[in-house]
Amino acid sequence: MIGSSGMAAPAVPSPSLPLDRTTRRSIAAWCLYDWANSAFATVIITFIFSVFFARNIVGNEVSGTAQWGMAIGISGLIIAVLSPVLGAIADHFGARKPWVGIFSAICIICTALMYFGEPNGSPGNIAFVLTLLVMANVAYEIALVFNNAMLPHIAPHRLIGRVSGWAWGMGYMGGLICLALSLFGLVGLGDVPPFLPVSEDGGQNLRLVAPLVAVWFGLFTIPMLIWTGDVARSQISVMESVRRGLRQLKESVHTVGRQKNMVRFLIGSAIYRDGLNTLFAMGGLYAAATFAMSFTDLLIFAILLNVSSGIGAALFAGMDDDRGSRQTLILSLTGLILAGAAVLLAQDKMLFTFLALALGLFIGPVQSASRTYVARLSPPELVAQSYGLYSFTGRAVAMVGPFVYGLAVATFETQRAGMVSILLFWIVGMAFLFTIHDEEEEPEE
Repeated sequence: MIGSSGMAAPAVPSPSLPLDRTTRRSIAAWCLYDWANSAFATVIITFIFSVFFARNIVGNEVSGTAQWGMAIGISGLIIAVLSPVLGAIADHFGARKPWVGIFSAICIICTALMYFGEPNGSPGNIAFVLTLLVMANVAYEIALVFNNAMLPHIAPHRLIGRVSGWAWGMGYMGGLICLALSLFGLVGLGDVPPFLPVSEDGGQNLRLVAPLVAVWFGLFTIPMLIWTGDVARSQISVMESVRRGLRQLKESVHTVGRQKNMVRFLIGSAIYRDGLNTLFAMGGLYAAATFAMSFTDLLIFAILLNVSSGIGAALFAGMDDDRGSRQTLILSLTGLILAGAAVLLAQDKMLFTFLALALGLFIGPVQSASRTYVARLSPPELVAQSYGLYSFTGRAVAMVGPFVYGLAVATFETQRAGMVSILLFWIVGMAFLFTIHDEEEEPEE
């Protein structure tokens, strides 16, 4: 295929070519990091702690949902400012793993401290939990910037779609197992008590999901820090890396600006990712409020959703390499929109659950193919900065999705109105993908 730059896209070698043992171990450990961090996104942000915060800590689901969404939005603005700057610095510093380790540790500590958020409705207690949420989410997302930037260096170019898909699939399975531990170990299932002798007084059994996630995140991050290969650290100092990084960032913005496909993708992906992030932040609250789901119902629903999402990520991983990231994204977003519309119309809890599982099949491929597409479009020397800009564009509009969702809910007094806004974000974001004509692109002169 001939790109707009006049250069032929390179042929894709067979994915069946063997990898040496060190490379396989490096890739497996990198994928395991998705298994580790997914517990935070699934248990804390989406399904368990967010609902506990709204129902128990705040004591009002509408007000709690609004406050939680606002905190997510504030953290998004901070991420938007920091991610491209730190990405530019990292390109000069070289090594990515130290950054992943530092920001993961910050997220883990803040998550563990959420245990002390008691369900008493006091303003100070609410502010304490929301502050930890903002700090943890910022650290979590910044760690992902550097982790994603490792992908082109640890995986052969012919396999980056598959490796990204495998990692997302492992992430969903990690979230699934951590949710199952929460369900059977801390919450219980119907008349079956949890296997851990934890008191329910003061919501202690639900608060304990925070340190559980922290331990999970920390434990399964260790293999990546030990075995995954990394770019060699440069010989310049940290301060010099900062100076060069900031200077390079200004130049990179102009460089990326000349890559029309990259610009269109960054804008479009920012919009549909904002819809996804709003779904992750509000999905548990929507299910709980609309269908009166208990914590046990939510956990079962979340476990099933993680299974379907993991299956989807694995099924579409090969398509990313064989057909291209853009086609994978368009197909997956189409599935999201159609399934989301059906979910919106569901009136019965059982039907809602079935349709939501169908929707889950397309979530993983959208996330995985988006991560891969950045690597395909990025100049090799600007990988970390490109992922930083990818994070920046997504977070620059991070407050829009939760704000529109909250505004729709408050205006129409129904969670379904908020879901409509998410569908609109997916539709508009996908429209930008149809303006991109090349799977890969060289900088235009």
